[in-house]
Amino acid sequence: MELKYTRKNVYKEADGKELEKIYDFAEDYKRFLDNSKTERDAAVTARAIAEENGFKPFSFKEKLKAGDKRYFINRHKNVFLISVGTEDVSEDGVRIMVAHVDSPRLDLKPNPMYEDSGLCYLKTHYYGGIKKYQWTATPLALHGVVMLRGGERKEICVGEDESDPIFYITDILPHLGQEQSAKPLGKAIDGESLNAVIGGLPAVGEDGEDDKEAVKTAVLNLLNKKYGITEIDFQCSELCFVPAGRARDVGFDGALISAYGHDDKVCAYPEMRAIFDCNSSHTVIAVFADKEEVGSDGTTGMQSRVISDVIDTIAYSFGANPIEVRFNSKCISADVTAGYDPAYASAFEKRNSTFVSCGAAVSKYTGARGKSSTNDAPAEFMGWLRDVFEDNGVFWQTGELGAVDVGGGGTVAKYIANLGIDTVDVGVPVLSMHAPYELISKADVYSLYKACLAFIK
Repeated sequence: MELKYTRKNVYKEADGKELEKIYDFAEDYKRFLDNSKTERDAAVTARAIAEENGFKPFSFKEKLKAGDKRYFINRHKNVFLISVGTEDVSEDGVRIMVAHVDSPRLDLKPNPMYEDSGLCYLKTHYYGGIKKYQWTATPLALHGVVMLRGGERKEICVGEDESDPIFYITDILPHLGQEQSAKPLGKAIDGESLNAVIGGLPAVGEDGEDDKEAVKTAVLNLLNKKYGITEIDFQCSELCFVPAGRARDVGFDGALISAYGHDDKVCAYPEMRAIFDCNSSHTVIAVFADKEEVGSDGTTGMQSRVISDVIDTIAYSFGANPIEVRFNSKCISADVTAGYDPAYASAFEKRNSTFVSCGAAVSKYTGARGKSSTNDAPAEFMGWLRDVFEDNGVFWQTGELGAVDVGGGGTVAKYIANLGIDTVDVGVPVLSMHAPYELISKADVYSLYKACLAFIK
C-alpha cells in the first residue's frame, strides 16, 4: 500500500506495445473528428459506425431482449446507442455514458445575407462561450442543412475539401488598430462584427444592371443553381461556421492533437468505441448529447425527457419498474475539464488540477465558486469507480476546473443525477478549451476509452 498519492504520466508508464495502441487509437479518433465537426455530422458518423457493428434502429414500440443492439437518432442531432445485457435491469440498472457533440461555433442569423462596399457577407450569432477575437482571420467552413419549400432537405458542407473555397471574418490591421488595442480583450471584437465574407464578384448582364447589391445577387444565383436556395430559405435552416482545418498531431513526437471540437468529441468517441468493443453483460446506453454548450435545453438536450423515455422502454421490455431501474443505474458524464496550463498558472490550484498525459480526468463536482449548480458525486460512488478503474489498469486523476472563485463550468452530470442516477464527470484534460483549435494528449483519450470499457465491463 502506498501511503502517499503520486500522479502518474501515462507515457512514462506505457511500454512499446501500449504506446502503439495509444497512437493507433488516436488515428481513428482524428478521422472521427474530421467527419464530425457538428452534432449533425457526428450523428451521421455514429449511425454509419453503429450499423457496421450490427446495431439496428430503435423503436419505442419494440420489446427489447438480451443481446439486442439498437441506435436511436433523435432529430438528427442526439444519438442513443443501446446494448441490452443479460443482467436483471431491476437490480443492476443501466450503465450510462453521456458526452456532448455540440461545440462552440458561429451560427447564421435567420436573415444573414447582406452586401457592403463590394463584398457579400453572412451575419452570425455565436453559439456557446467563445473568445470572439479568436474567430477573426481564421479559415472557416460552412456546415448544416437548409429546408426548402415543400420539405426538401439540402445538406451543405463547404470549406473542408482542399478544392473548396473557405470563408473569412476580417480583423483590422495593427497599423490602424490603436483604438481596438486599447480596449479590454473581451471587448475588442463585438459580436455583431463577426460577419463572414462569402463573395466579391458582382453579377453581370441583366442580373447586375442597376443592381445595388450585385454581389449578393451573384452569390444567390450560385446558391440557387447548386442547391435550389432562395434568400428566404435561410429562415428555415441550421447553418454554422466552424474552423476549416483538420485534426493534426502536435510536437516532434506527435504525442498531442490539435483540433476543433475536442470539447466534447474527445469523450464521445471513446464511449462509442467502448460500447462497440465490449459485449457487456450489463445493459449499456451511450449518448451523444446536443445543446450542452448553451444549457442542454430543447428536444435534443439532456434536460429533455428523451433519456427517461429510453430507460422506461428498456424497463417495460422486462416488466421492470422504471423508477427502480433508474435508482440502480450508474452514469459517467464524459466531459472535458481544463488541463493545467503553466502559461496561465494563476487560474489553477495546482494540487487539484488535472494534467495532460496523466490519464482520464475525474471531477467529483463542477459548478462555480461555492459549488454552484453542480452534481457532487457521492463518496460511495467515487469509491466504487476507483475500484473499477484500478482493477482494470486505468490511468486516472482527479481535479477541479480552475481555482476557487476564478470561474468554473458545468456539464450534463446534474441533469442525469436529477433523475436519481449516481453520476460523476470523467473526461479528458484540454488546453485552450473553446478555442477554434484545442489541445489534448493521445494518452488521455486512450485512457478514457479504457475507463469506459472498465465502467461497462
